[in-house]
Amino acid sequence: MSTERDRDPAGRARNARPRDALGRPLPYGAVGEERAPEGVVRPPDRALAEAQELLDAGRPFHAHEVLEDAWKSAPESERQLWRGLAQLAVGLTHAARGNSRGAATLLERGAGNIAPYAAEPPHGIGVAALRTWARGLASAAAAGRALDLRPPRLRA
Repeated sequence: MSTERDRDPAGRARNARPRDALGRPLPYGAVGEERAPEGVVRPPDRALAEAQELLDAGRPFHAHEVLEDAWKSAPESERQLWRGLAQLAVGLTHAARGNSRGAATLLERGAGNIAPYAAEPPHGIGVAALRTWARGLASAAAAGRALDLRPPRLRA
């Protein structure tokens, strides 16, 4: 099979390689995990529900893709929140892959991005609990302690 970069109809690069549950690329021709469709505009409730299902199934990389779509299609006033949620999912992905440094960095960055929404969290998102969870996991990762990889609850 060709290793040339896959392109969409507009010529933008995309990666058609199959991926495992944690988003790691597999060899061409391997059977990978089903991926969330990219570029889908979902209502916030649906995006949160799909992302939570993926997190609960141990697929934080795929949850990140759903949250990234929500971030890119969100109104300007909510973009930082959705970006932060996507970063939390990527941080959990790094933790599950054993990349403690990447986990700590992304979890702290995500916690910082969702923090401004704590007083009035939109869509029932549990911002305060997510921030506490992320900072705790980031601290454990940075200190080299055992990580509790149970997925967070996106809604309060």
